[in-house]
Amino acid sequence: MGRTADAIAEGVAIATAAARLTVKNQILVGTIAKGGVFDAAQYLDVARDALHAMAAESEQAAEMVTTLRRRARGRHSDPSGTHDYRDRDVRNLRRRAKQSAGVADRLKAMADDPEKLGVLVEDAREAAWGDVRGNLDRRLHVEGMRPDQDPEYEVMREARMQALRLVDLQALSSQQRAKRKREAAG
Repeated sequence: MGRTADAIAEGVAIATAAARLTVKNQILVGTIAKGGVFDAAQYLDVARDALHAMAAESEQAAEMVTTLRRRARGRHSDPSGTHDYRDRDVRNLRRRAKQSAGVADRLKAMADDPEKLGVLVEDAREAAWGDVRGNLDRRLHVEGMRPDQDPEYEVMREARMQALRLVDLQALSSQQRAKRKREAAG
């Protein structure tokens, strides 16, 4: 698997990406769905909680691998499956436990570092804005497209015309009738 430090760095990178995704989603919900205003300070707790959750997950993985290592010690028969470890796996399991514990320690340190939390929140904000910008760009591109730019214009034209006749014009007609009735009654 390579050096322990490399494995820890990779685990931290993966966990940080997951934490950033959690914060990004909270930013999107808080600002778009709930109509709030972005305030980086309010998302520091979200980032801290996400890092602590990832650290707890790594600690649990370390404990599980340590348990598996203890069971494997002294067993020299052939394994019956993928996770049926034997004595020859003890060294690798010890390394995996050490790596998971190292990831947990690094994540807890990040969660306690206000500067790193701020960077995580800012990265999540940029990712959230990237999602919003991408969605707006797609909507503006599609809604602002001219017929000569749309390769499916002719194919979809008949469906659009049918929808116009059956839905839009019917709704408009209904609105006009209701308006005339209100005016006549009033």
